[in-house]
Amino acid sequence: MESIERITIDPHICHGKPCIRGLRYPVEMILELLSAGMTTEEILLDYEDLELEDILAVLSFATKLTQVKSISLIK
Repeated sequence: MESIERITIDPHICHGKPCIRGLRYPVEMILELLSAGMTTEEILLDYEDLELEDILAVLSFATKLTQVKSISLIK
């Protein structure tokens, strides 16, 4: 499975937010855990059905989202 293919979007799961492998773990949740200082090892211990490749897919997905020419701020 290609890394980015681990990220799925289903309108019936988490209101259509990007999630990991159709599970109820939104990409944004994993990014929030990482930005709060959790290590990948800590996340994997807390969420046993996740794999290291899932976290790497989240980071890859977030990287692709930021590869745009310009961003308009919403006021």
